[in-house]
Amino acid sequence: MISISRYYGSLPGMLRKFDRMARSDAFQGNTPEEWEKWKVQARKRLWNLLGMERMEESPLNARVTEQEEAEPGILRERVLIQVEPETWMPVYILIPRSGGEIKGCFLAPPGHQGAGKYSVAGLSQYGAVAEAIERFNYDYGLFLARLGYVVLCPDARGFGERRDEAFQKDEESCFLRSTCFYLAHMAEPLGMTVAGMCTWDLMRLIDYVQERGEWRTDNLGCLGFSGGGMQTLWLAALDKRVKMAVISGYMYGYKDSLLKLNGNCSCNYVPGLWNYYDCGDIGSLIAPRPLLIQSCTEDHLNGERGIANADEQVEIIRGAYRLLGAENKLIHQHCPGGHRFHKEGIEENLERMEEMI
Repeated sequence: MISISRYYGSLPGMLRKFDRMARSDAFQGNTPEEWEKWKVQARKRLWNLLGMERMEESPLNARVTEQEEAEPGILRERVLIQVEPETWMPVYILIPRSGGEIKGCFLAPPGHQGAGKYSVAGLSQYGAVAEAIERFNYDYGLFLARLGYVVLCPDARGFGERRDEAFQKDEESCFLRSTCFYLAHMAEPLGMTVAGMCTWDLMRLIDYVQERGEWRTDNLGCLGFSGGGMQTLWLAALDKRVKMAVISGYMYGYKDSLLKLNGNCSCNYVPGLWNYYDCGDIGSLIAPRPLLIQSCTEDHLNGERGIANADEQVEIIRGAYRLLGAENKLIHQHCPGGHRFHKEGIEENLERMEEMI
């Protein structure tokens, strides 16, 4: 055994740099006009930080490859969509068939440790997926379909059928995991990011909804938990076609939750981002559209200061909503327990949000 009496790690210096350099482009104005001007500038900067200019257009070339009953009254389609040249995204689409009116359309991007779209769409016949659903309430796509929405549950890059070579195996331990780490190592030297690619793919999914033309989009929503919440944050901030958003388990200050807790997934990290914005600054770009944020009081991802870290970022967002006269369109739920999606109150809140669109 080698005993080292003192370590000379990098975190203290990084924290000092963060305190000195972070949020240099946070909104500093006092009027809606100033905010509108800042919003245009911020979206352009975020677009560049994500590497979106390197994404490539392509025809969607969408095709339905499977159709079966997910459960009585809900049809499940598997659709394959081309998001870039030679890059495809499998999607489960849940379509209510109970005879009632379809309420609208939701995108439901996945988070980690749930096999991508399989958990979100509620395919509990797979043992590992059933365990993930039980642990995180991960079947929120199926939950929304039961409420009467058409729900598109995509595999994000590196998840499910889109895993890269390192985890292209059938073992449950590989099936549940993502290859974000490897994907980031491929993308960042090309000036791209995992978050940017996921955002692009969700934008292409909206293109598909519009191209298909079967469902209303005037109340198009996006709901995601954990890594799906991250994707919802970025998409809703950058694409005004999202009319309402639900971000669960992903709203906290970057210093506590990504710099100090620096073992988080590589998809969270966007080079240069912290110099300009924190999580709440990005979230403020959703204003004045209806936004529901869920924060769990014991979520370990909040960091050492707990729920206060999440509350601080929500207050940044609230400032934008207040400035725009839309504070009632921002809902912040404190939920009990650890990192988990909560279904309680969602139906009522969605009805309230739709009335505000």
